Amino acid sequence: MAEHQEFVIGVDGGGTKTAAWLASLVDDTILGRGQAGPGNPRAAGFEVAQANIAAAVAAAFDDAKLSRQAVAAACFGLAGAGREVEQQLIADWALGRRIAKKVRVCGDAELILAAASPENCGVALIAGTGSLAWGRNQAGETTRCGGWGYLLGDEGSGYAIALAGLRAAMRAADGRGPTTGLLPAFLRELGAATAPELIGKVYSPEMTRERLAGLASVVFEYRSTDEVAQRIVADAAGELAAMVKTVATELKLPPQGYMLAISGGVLLNQLNYLEQFLFTLWAHTHSGESQPARCVKVEEPVRGAVALARLLAR
Repeated sequence: MAEHQEFVIGVDGGGTKTAAWLASLVDDTILGRGQAGPGNPRAAGFEVAQANIAAAVAAAFDDAKLSRQAVAAACFGLAGAGREVEQQLIADWALGRRIAKKVRVCGDAELILAAASPENCGVALIAGTGSLAWGRNQAGETTRCGGWGYLLGDEGSGYAIALAGLRAAMRAADGRGPTTGLLPAFLRELGAATAPELIGKVYSPEMTRERLAGLASVVFEYRSTDEVAQRIVADAAGELAAMVKTVATELKLPPQGYMLAISGGVLLNQLNYLEQFLFTLWAHTHSGESQPARCVKVEEPVRGAVALARLLAR
């Protein structure tokens, strides 16, 4: 397999899908795009994540109508790979597969900031199936907040919102919580006739974490007409605002403002939720504290992986 120094690969691996782009090293040309299943090594398992990364990379070469070959550098930005142990395992695997001569593995939030900021400074916020805030200042210092996974955290995410909605519906069914339109809405959505039938639906093996997170759409649908749904969404927006503010404070980002890069299906697809989060963030930022000067929505985080791969190659 011949080595081609003029190519780089960027990979964005999340809880639902993995995207890989094959790009030119010398300019901004994207030569091929590939996609496969989940690339989160902690949620999907390392073998599954590695197989999907390899499949996405292979698809990118096929899309470019090029033979598969080692490239100058590759950057893998993966959910569930924010710590050194995951990064080393993936890097060793990629080098062993000779995907690239140089390999960098980082958390998926770093891609968001790299895609939005040429200086790669500011705060990145992801709110999709899970949630995480990550930041970097001009001195190169980094920190993160959240990203503890669906059992320990993921506040403000689709999963957390859906779970809060389902729990509120169950309390309403018991009579120990306020009446809410979420109960009949979840019954309809899941094809259940009564509240007890929801047990079988929710605990079914087919109810993956990603599918459950998708039920957040039910809560968003009722947020303007149902007080319970409204409170759930408001609390979730507050959690995201607290994450971003914590990162900005720890990094001592400048009071005149910083770049805020936004990604994740929940924030990108629920514009009212994005607006509520931003309003909450600004409302809780006091005079003299750092606040966003610019907010950029990042639709394709894999673009940031390509940018980081080019930096690594050079």
